[in-house]
Amino acid sequence: MVPVPRTGRVFERDRRVRFGDVSPGGRGRFDALAGYVQDVAGDDTADAALPDESAWVVRRSVFEVSVPAAFRELLTLQTFCSGVGGRWAERRVVMRGDRGAVIDSCSLWVRIDAETGRPRPLSELFLATYGEAAGGRRVSARLQHDTHPPSDADTAPWALRFSDFDLLGHVNNAASWAIVEESVAAAPGVRPPYRATLEFREPIERGASIVVSRTVTADAARLWVNDSRTGANHLSAVVGPLS
Repeated sequence: MVPVPRTGRVFERDRRVRFGDVSPGGRGRFDALAGYVQDVAGDDTADAALPDESAWVVRRSVFEVSVPAAFRELLTLQTFCSGVGGRWAERRVVMRGDRGAVIDSCSLWVRIDAETGRPRPLSELFLATYGEAAGGRRVSARLQHDTHPPSDADTAPWALRFSDFDLLGHVNNAASWAIVEESVAAAPGVRPPYRATLEFREPIERGASIVVSRTVTADAARLWVNDSRTGANHLSAVVGPLS
């Protein structure tokens, strides 16, 4: 989690934590936070007025929640490019609340061709707009999680909803964080401050037969999201203490 740069483009927006964004205990949920990140990224891109920069898919997303957001808390979100690769870029979002929330996010986004779905090199205009904030930092798109759950993992089906799917016809990355929330709810020892990492391998499309496998320890939870028919691993996540 690199700090806010002293030079380069930093985009800022405020966001109020609403009723539909919190858990029964009043904690800002991961799926809501992911929606904030997605929205401020879109607002930043629109404000920069870059042509042909809308086709991006997330490959890895991390939240470090030191102090959770609370119901009705006003969050200030600052976002900037914190690193680049040949066909991808890393986006940081720093969230600070007027009631003390401290949340940091880092996501790796891959630029794709909207027609073919294949990765495309970053444009010169993108680098001219966001490169200074990145400060020459190079980032890898390599994923790190195991793709198959252990034999002793608890496994259950996961129902997909029409509202989970976005403009690309895939389960939206914010909706994917709802699966992580379900695992956190089932793990009483997993409490803030914590770090959550979600890795995306294959998009979940309409008609997929999804199962979620989960292991829980005293203070951590791991999950794998697979297709029961094909065996394909779509997502994997780890939530554990913030050291």
